[in-house]
Amino acid sequence: MSDNLRSDDLVEVYESILEHPERDTQPAAVFIDKAVKGIGNVVMWANLLLVAAIVSQVAMRYLLNQNYPKLDEIQWHFYGLVTMIGISYALVTDSHVRVDLLHMQLSRRAQRIIEVIGILALLAPFIWLMVDQGYDYFYESWRVNERSDSPTGLPGRWALKAVIPLSFALLGLAAVARLIHDLRALIVNYADEREGKGLRLIVWAIIGFGVVALALSLLVETTEEKLVIAMFITFIMLLFTGFPVAWTLAGVGVLYCGVAYLFDNGMMNWTGLEETLTGLDYLTLGAVVNRVYATMSNAVLVALPMFIFMGLMLDESGVAEKLMTSMQRLFGTVRGGLAITVTMIGIILAASTGIIGASVVLLGVLSLPSMMEQKYSPQLAAGVVSASGTLGILIPPSIMLVIMADQMALSVGDLFMAAVFPGVIIGALYLTYIFVIAMIKRDVAPVPEGAKAPDWAAVKDVMIAVLPTLGLILAVLGSIFAGLTTPTEASGVGALGATLLALGYRKLTLRKLVNVLKSTFNTTAYIFAIFLGATVFSYVLRELGGDALIEEMILGTGFGPHGTVFVILFIVFLLGFVLDWIEITLIVLPLMRPIVNALGLDIPGFDAIDEPALVWFVILVAVTLQTSFLTPPVGFALFYLKGVCPPEIRLTDIYKGIIPFVLLQLTGLLIVYMWPALATWLPSVAY
Repeated sequence: MSDNLRSDDLVEVYESILEHPERDTQPAAVFIDKAVKGIGNVVMWANLLLVAAIVSQVAMRYLLNQNYPKLDEIQWHFYGLVTMIGISYALVTDSHVRVDLLHMQLSRRAQRIIEVIGILALLAPFIWLMVDQGYDYFYESWRVNERSDSPTGLPGRWALKAVIPLSFALLGLAAVARLIHDLRALIVNYADEREGKGLRLIVWAIIGFGVVALALSLLVETTEEKLVIAMFITFIMLLFTGFPVAWTLAGVGVLYCGVAYLFDNGMMNWTGLEETLTGLDYLTLGAVVNRVYATMSNAVLVALPMFIFMGLMLDESGVAEKLMTSMQRLFGTVRGGLAITVTMIGIILAASTGIIGASVVLLGVLSLPSMMEQKYSPQLAAGVVSASGTLGILIPPSIMLVIMADQMALSVGDLFMAAVFPGVIIGALYLTYIFVIAMIKRDVAPVPEGAKAPDWAAVKDVMIAVLPTLGLILAVLGSIFAGLTTPTEASGVGALGATLLALGYRKLTLRKLVNVLKSTFNTTAYIFAIFLGATVFSYVLRELGGDALIEEMILGTGFGPHGTVFVILFIVFLLGFVLDWIEITLIVLPLMRPIVNALGLDIPGFDAIDEPALVWFVILVAVTLQTSFLTPPVGFALFYLKGVCPPEIRLTDIYKGIIPFVLLQLTGLLIVYMWPALATWLPSVAY
């Protein structure tokens, strides 16, 4: 599962495999593991240097009226170093994103077999490509002594480009260590590792996907179109094996590059399909190295680790606990008061973290025991916590909106502002539903016994607890909305502000700081790894003509502009049942840009937004993707909640509890669809 943000858990997962760490004591593999972790434990501190670089840039601009290009470049140098080294750290700690639906039912032995096959067939070819082509890319830069485009920028740009082959060589070593661990366990064949289902489950799934691919291929004519369909089906099929999403994307991209090369050169005539003219081969695929470098040096994406750091540091600061205690006193005599409190804290956390996993876990730990003690309905309790925790994916500062802005070539600030009203509307719908259901069904959210009416002391406590967090929100979002800082600069200011809050509440210790840095390092790394995989996948897909095929299919539905938007949103909604938001954002969303532009939608931009239809559309997709966290079988918020909920809350309670909130989210989607100005007005007036 993705977004597992508790660093201790992430590290312990791999260090205590099946509670038998002595099984994985092969000297060579253990040495590699320790070496990779040691390098990661050093590199992760670069996130603090990144905070310092961003804050220094802002301070010098306003205090000294000076701008230093070197500081700008240092920021994305740190970002590139942290993300590229982090992918191997995430591999040895087994914290990459995977689809667990079938994988979790398999025996440990079957899981090891899948991992061995996946590393050899999918990951190894990608690593070889990036090391080989990455070295040539670095060498050419070193040969000409490439430096910054700015005369006052950093020299020796080749040094950052050298990180590409070096980091993938390190990833290769980490993969070798995993292979050694797995192969030894398979050879020894431990009895308890055979408990669970075998590979037959996966085989039947592959057969099913194969039949679907064959049926869909009959609907298109050209060989390239058939390859596009086969490529998508292969990717989804391999996802359900449980192999990490990032390396599945990359491996499928490399695989179909090879298949296209065979078709180009007449070596697949035995299939009865026509030859192709894709031009794909090993050297053309090497062009993705330049795209990887562009991702490493993307100033917009520098905000990603900073917002993650900010959210995690706020979790450690104790802000949520103070809010829960004080606000519970304020709403103690209101029917459903605890559920209202949880929702309001969810809104506040969403506007200050932008992270889902941490919010759901934190709200669950803080509120579910109290809800059960106050005899709340298990379904309502589970639904409130799950839904409130997902608000962070929509309400800015949202890491999803940062990535969407990058993929759609839009302003991060515009998307942040465009998401404010939709996020508030959905939060208001939650609060309204809780209040109404508590009035209608008095047994689902009773007033706690002995509850006291709020007094001025309770109001004072709420103000003391809320004001520091609101101050941080104002510093981050207010500076963006007022045009004082870029979103990247605001993210650094927010990271510093969250750290100062933790210090002010006397919650920050060296151990907690290390935990935050490890979690930031891991989370940023596995998101970046999916960027890498999606880069290869989308490059091959476009060369096969996949974007043109998808555009033709969607525009050919004949439903008109608004009907076409509904079709796209419905597809995204369905994909959210089986895919994480990261894959949808990186693979599907960019394919929609030319389609939306071709629709000629008349969306009000108030003469201030260049592409109002695109901004509106992206917000609609963001609201739709919020439902993906709550829709089974791959609703990640449900898994987070299940891990921390009391035993009396069953999985069926969680599934039933989220249904009203999914409907509320879809209601919010409909409201934004019917009144586009809710998404486009604020960006038009902010500057």
